[in-house]
Amino acid sequence: MNASHIALVTGANQGLGRALVEGLAARLHQDDLVLLTGRNHQRVAEAAREVALLPGTHARVEGRVLDVTDTDAIARLAESLRARHGGVDVVISNAVARLLPEESQAERADEFIDVSNTATHAILRSFGPVLRPGGRLLVVASSLGTLGHLDPRLHHLFDGASLEQVEDVVESWRSAIHHKTAQEAGWPVWLNVPSKVAQVAAVRALAAERRDRDLATGTLIASVCPGMVDTATSRPWFSDYSGAQSPAQAAEAVLDLVFADHVEPGLYGELVRFGKALPWYDGTPPLEQDRMLTP
Repeated sequence: MNASHIALVTGANQGLGRALVEGLAARLHQDDLVLLTGRNHQRVAEAAREVALLPGTHARVEGRVLDVTDTDAIARLAESLRARHGGVDVVISNAVARLLPEESQAERADEFIDVSNTATHAILRSFGPVLRPGGRLLVVASSLGTLGHLDPRLHHLFDGASLEQVEDVVESWRSAIHHKTAQEAGWPVWLNVPSKVAQVAAVRALAAERRDRDLATGTLIASVCPGMVDTATSRPWFSDYSGAQSPAQAAEAVLDLVFADHVEPGLYGELVRFGKALPWYDGTPPLEQDRMLTP
């Protein structure tokens, strides 16, 4: 990448998001800008200062307070970057709501869906139009985002859906959870599966609209699976962490995708794990007792 690029990472105070900011700041140049975002002003400011002082940091690093559940704030940030810089070159949507195994999935559904799905939709809608040619717009999901992990009765809701249709399905799922009709309709109790499928479906929807012109300009829109990562969010869900990566290790494959010299057409719009696209129709619905799955 040349100089004067603008990169943005959401959910970047800690864990994978922080590692992605560190990697971007190390690989970019002194005229480039990396924006580290999060909800808490103090944590955002401290994280940005710490990354800026790390050995090997080349780009400027600045903190921005951004609550991803505030869709208007996402739109304002995108517009401000368009007005000030002419757009943005790298956007990595990484925010996630922490959920513990002992917590009620239904009671946490609104927060989880708002952070993982409503925010993803807003980022795609707001930052897609301001993504500069040759840019990267990536949504961090997981291997659970493939369609086969859902009950077959639900596949038609996401397969080939537009972004508006994905949004409608997510709200219908949310309503079913509140009305206690979700399970009889085929929705799993575990929020992470439909949420990840919806994230990947939303990315696929936007990518389908832009594919030809994006490939012509070397622009990439995709969802990414970083693999099992040892973080405070994921640790409570796994009994064996022997194969887990550190956040810095997990960030490398995502960053390689960002800095690839050219865009592989087979990766465009897909769910990418370690440089390879995962089949959209792959997977099987997990049993509730088998929730502790490698992402």
